[in-house]
This record gives sequence, C-alpha cells and structure tokens, in this order.
Amino acid sequence: MDSQAEQNLRLLEHIEQNPDITQADLAARLDVAVGSVNWYLKRMINKGHIKVRQMQRRRLRYLITPQGIAEKARLTASFMQYSMQLYRMTREAAKEYVQEVRRAGYERVRIQGEDDLAEVCYLTCLEQGMRVIEDPQVAVPVLRVEGMEVHLEWPEGEQVNR
Repeated sequence: MDSQAEQNLRLLEHIEQNPDITQADLAARLDVAVGSVNWYLKRMINKGHIKVRQMQRRRLRYLITPQGIAEKARLTASFMQYSMQLYRMTREAAKEYVQEVRRAGYERVRIQGEDDLAEVCYLTCLEQGMRVIEDPQVAVPVLRVEGMEVHLEWPEGEQVNR
C-alpha cells in the first residue's frame, strides 16, 4: 500500500469519526502540513468521496459519500492484504534465518527492533525453539528489524559458512 493510499484511508477514518474536524486537526493527526490536507481533501472531493457543508462562517463539515464509503472499504481491504503479506514475509525470513543460525551452531539470537515486525520475529524464534536473549554483550547472531525488512547479522569476527 503506497503512502498516498494510506493517507487517504487515515483521512477518511478521521472524518468518519469526527465530520466537524478542522484541517489543522487533520494535519496534526496525519503528521502533514495543512496545505497537504487541503490538497488531499480537494482530490477526494473531486473524486466524489467527500462532500463539504458550510456550518458556520468558518466551520466546515465533511461528509463521506457512498463512493467514499466504498473507497474506504477498498483501502481497508488493501491495507489488510498488505499487512498480512508483510507478516508472512517477515515470518518466513525469520524462519530461514533461525535455520541458518542453527546450522552455524548457535542456539540463541538477539532481536534488534521495537515494532510489530520485531514481535513477529520474536514469536517465530520461540516457535522454532530458538532462545532469544537481550544481553548485547553476548556474541550471538542478531535479527535486526529495519523498516519493513529483517536482516541477519553475525557476531563480529565470526567466520560463518553460509
């Protein structure tokens, strides 16, 4: 799922929760500039996903149209599909790395990362019978979660036939 589709989905979710939300509040919640929110809203209005009603002099109400509801459902399904694909890929990479680590004679690994993908790696290691340690002083292979990828790093000075 590309970042624009993700922003559109988040925008629709926020408008659904609070139709009277301001562009400034949307910008803060989406972590973008107000001008970007204005651009996203104009595009969605032109596509027929959102209608705007003037409430008071400077207050607007954003209404999600039936086409907008359909678009939100499509984006949600796309996001779920992307998330499941990322989960499967992360799990498969972790399994392969655990096998490689075990073939090299190790029984323990360390996981570097703090997000959901690191948690997937942690659970996969436990499922595969690989102990996960936290002590950075112990020389063990590291499953490093960086962005949306998992990498295997060997202890410094180790010569491992891969």
